[in-house]
Amino acid sequence: MLLFVGLGNPGAKYAQNRHNVGFMAVDRIADDHGFAPWRAKFQGQLSEGRLGSEKIVLLKPETYMNLSGQSVGEAMRFFKLEPEHVIVFQDELDLAPGKVRVKQGGGHAGHNGLRSLHQHIGPEYRRVRIGIGHPGHKDLVSRYVLHDFAKADEAWLDDVLRGISDGAAHLAEGDSGKFLNAVALRTQPPRSSTTAKPTPEKKLEQPQEEPDTRSALQRLMDKFG
Repeated sequence: MLLFVGLGNPGAKYAQNRHNVGFMAVDRIADDHGFAPWRAKFQGQLSEGRLGSEKIVLLKPETYMNLSGQSVGEAMRFFKLEPEHVIVFQDELDLAPGKVRVKQGGGHAGHNGLRSLHQHIGPEYRRVRIGIGHPGHKDLVSRYVLHDFAKADEAWLDDVLRGISDGAAHLAEGDSGKFLNAVALRTQPPRSSTTAKPTPEKKLEQPQEEPDTRSALQRLMDKFG
C-alpha cells in the first residue's frame, strides 16, 4: 500500500491557487483511475483505489498547508506505513512552470507543507515536484503561491496533470523514469512530419529522478533533525 498526498489548502477560495497544484494532481488521478468517492478522514479528504497491482490511498489534508503533517502522520499510523511508502505532490518554486521532477528525501527549502511533514514524519518520503516558477523576489512568494494560475497557464497545467495521471501506475511501481516519460509525452510530444520517420518513444527526452546528493552525515541529521 502507498499513500499519495496532495498538498494544498481547503475550500473554494484556494482551489485554483498555484499552492494547490498538489490537490489538483491527486484529484486528476482519482478521476481518471476510478477511485472511490472522497470522504472525510484523518483531518482531510481520503479516496482509495488501485494503480496496477498497488493499492493506493489518496489524501488531501484539510489542516491548511502549514499543518499538513498532522493529517499525513495520522493516516500513516492508521495504515502502519513508513515514510518510504509516502509520495507527496507539491508545488515547486525552483522549477520552471510545467517541469516535473521526482526526489527522495532532502530538505524542505522553506515550503510550509514540507516543513510540517518533516516535523511529523521525517524527510525520507518521495516528492513529485511540480514547477510553478518563481515570482522573482522572495517578498513576492506568498502572494504568488496564494494566487490563482493565470489564464495563460491553463494549457500547460492541463498537460502536466494529465501526464501525472498517465504515469501514476509507474510511480506506484517505483519506476520514476517511466513516470517522467509519461509526463514528457504530454508536455513535449514527438513532432509529426510527412517526411521524417515518427520519433520512437524511447528517443524522447526522459528527465531523470534527482539523485540524493546528501552526505551520510547530512542524511542522518535530516532524519533525526
